Amino acid sequence: MADELLQRLQRFREQTFPGIRTRFQDLVREGQHPTILFIGCSDSRLVPYMLTGTGPGELFIVRNVGAFVPPHDGSAGYHGTAAAIEFAVLNLNVAHIVVCGHSHCGGIRALYDGAPAQATNLAAWLELGREAVLPVQVSPEALRRTEQRAVVLQLERLMDYPMVRERVEANRLALHGWHYVIEEGEVHVFDVRRGGFIPSSQSEHSGTGPHLPAEDAMGAFFNEIDDAFGPR
Repeated sequence: MADELLQRLQRFREQTFPGIRTRFQDLVREGQHPTILFIGCSDSRLVPYMLTGTGPGELFIVRNVGAFVPPHDGSAGYHGTAAAIEFAVLNLNVAHIVVCGHSHCGGIRALYDGAPAQATNLAAWLELGREAVLPVQVSPEALRRTEQRAVVLQLERLMDYPMVRERVEANRLALHGWHYVIEEGEVHVFDVRRGGFIPSSQSEHSGTGPHLPAEDAMGAFFNEIDDAFGPR
């Protein structure tokens, strides 16, 4: 039986790497200086480099089930995601943090359906998205809304990281909420002023964080439940 993974490694070394050798050598010599921390779901259909048109050295990537952000205070345990956020902000001085959820997310669906009995770590991890769940029957519309609400929840949680809040308030760091609709090939970006997610093809910016200065605030978006999603 052919070892497909080995064949892929060999193709990379023999066919791909020669064309980008200089770029990687520069990154080794000069170090990495990514400007974007990309926190995305582990789903195989989400490909950060394709979405952003970036290459080696441009994204610092964290991926996990649901694109969740643990609380900074360690109340949900200590996780690699929290460590990566601290490293990206304090060591790499990134200028942007993107939280990217997506359509048809299995992690979001599991918030309604539950995790397999043996998946104890998964069950605990999913609780980081619990506040995004709507009190309704599961439907495609409710799942889409929950996926977007989960993105905003993580943006809120990022603001509890002191180094993040300090830089956001000093305009040294920007937060961006994204929801990638796989079947449409379009990222919907969170616009706090408009109180929702806007297709990137119709947006004037690449997404915002969860807060505005006090004089611009329009009220909470995340805790709002549309009439259409009321109890049935």
